[in-house]
Amino acid sequence: DVSSPKHGKVDPNNMPHVGGNTWAGGTGGRDTAGLGGKGGPYRLDAGHRVYQISQAEKDAVPEEVKRAAREMGEKAFKQRLKEIQMSEYDASTYERFSGAVRRQVQSLHIILDNLQ
Repeated sequence: DVSSPKHGKVDPNNMPHVGGNTWAGGTGGRDTAGLGGKGGPYRLDAGHRVYQISQAEKDAVPEEVKRAAREMGEKAFKQRLKEIQMSEYDASTYERFSGAVRRQVQSLHIILDNLQ
């Protein structure tokens, strides 16, 4: 079961972590920032294969945990904007322009990766 959202420990070796309730950037776990899990405060990609839990498991997260995760994610987002000296308006403008070319940028990434 989920208890409370947290960032989680950072693995200095960036090893893949699947499931559990400890590591930031893991996949398919609970309560920590990562991908494919449930109850975490925000998505955090450590570059590993993603293991996805079922939507039914995600839907079973209690509302108070979802609310706490949203609040923690919003706080982390605002802190990151402050660190990079960007306003919320700047972030929404960036997202609007970035979203318009996201597909083309992804295609270019694939092409450049293949050329390497």
